[in-house]
Amino acid sequence: MDGADMQRTVICMYDGFGFDYFEESPLPVMKRMAREGFHKKGKAIFPTLTNANNISIICASWPEKHGVTTNCFFDEATNTARFLEDADLILVPTIFRRFRSKGVRSALLTCKDKTLKLVGRDTDFAVAAEAPSADIVARYGAPPPMYSAEVNYWLWTIALDILSNRPDIGLIYVHTTDYPMHKWAAQDPRSLEHMARLDELLGAASSVSPDTNFLITADHGMNPKRKCIDLRKTCALGGIDLRFSVSPVADRLLEHHRGFGGVSYVYLRSEKELPAVRDFLAKVPGVDKTLTRHEAAGLYHLMPERVGDIIVLADKETVFGDLPEAEEELARGYRNHGSLYEQDIPLIAYGFAGNGPDPEEMHMNFDLTQWLCSTYL
Repeated sequence: MDGADMQRTVICMYDGFGFDYFEESPLPVMKRMAREGFHKKGKAIFPTLTNANNISIICASWPEKHGVTTNCFFDEATNTARFLEDADLILVPTIFRRFRSKGVRSALLTCKDKTLKLVGRDTDFAVAAEAPSADIVARYGAPPPMYSAEVNYWLWTIALDILSNRPDIGLIYVHTTDYPMHKWAAQDPRSLEHMARLDELLGAASSVSPDTNFLITADHGMNPKRKCIDLRKTCALGGIDLRFSVSPVADRLLEHHRGFGGVSYVYLRSEKELPAVRDFLAKVPGVDKTLTRHEAAGLYHLMPERVGDIIVLADKETVFGDLPEAEEELARGYRNHGSLYEQDIPLIAYGFAGNGPDPEEMHMNFDLTQWLCSTYL
């Protein structure tokens, strides 16, 4: 089937929408879609962070192919950490580019400016609530603060406008912010209110465009964390001088997580140090396991050149990051992701014409977009 004949599709990438939020919220619209369409508990890419998962969904492929494994990377040329916001680092075509080549126009609606920087150039209409253009503000009003639930609702008003007034756009990607999930557990009344409002907006989208195919998934879940460890300082106390350690979860939105995360990429000064450093790190309380770059790449389909010499995985209550001291007990209510414990996410497809996704082939979040591409390209 030619892409130009594609059924109009909205991809709802709810940032931080772990499966517990789906289970514990009423969500009458979404759960009806799940019952009447396709529904399965799926998995997020490891590391459970936005860039690796968002780009996997947008490229319908594993990180070993598209190359994005982090929000923040170690720049060996400058010996510093840098945020990954360069579109040229994505090594395969996005679904936006692939469908554009078949005559399908697309829109990217994202809360986070980094997503626009990474893939916005492949779309025909792109908005980032973090940095909207003057034209967007004139049409839709100024967005609420990034550190709010309301910014997600603002983004969906634009989706509703496109669905109502832009029949030329056949593919819409809506990427919300996970700030509410960082702040509120699934059972929290504020979380339930946030999810109820998103569900109402999803229902409105389905009503204004009843022939649309909706694909719903997430990039990661969220868990409470108790302790943060600075691995570089911890190693120094043990007589080990690491070249660098970076939290791949870190991005510009520090209010979300302070730059910490449930995984760390560790870089060594010499390959000869690997056995001793790995053994030391494996014994640090709060560390679940350590892997070499090639072990991690093989297990989690990562590009080995774009992770550390050692990949350190945290236990369910621990995160890693830069601290004044080697460790810090985190404030009650601190919630974050990045580890293996935030992988459970929903996979939902609704309103599709013809055959829906095959449950036997649906495992990861990006399997939804792989199915979309295999259906129309």
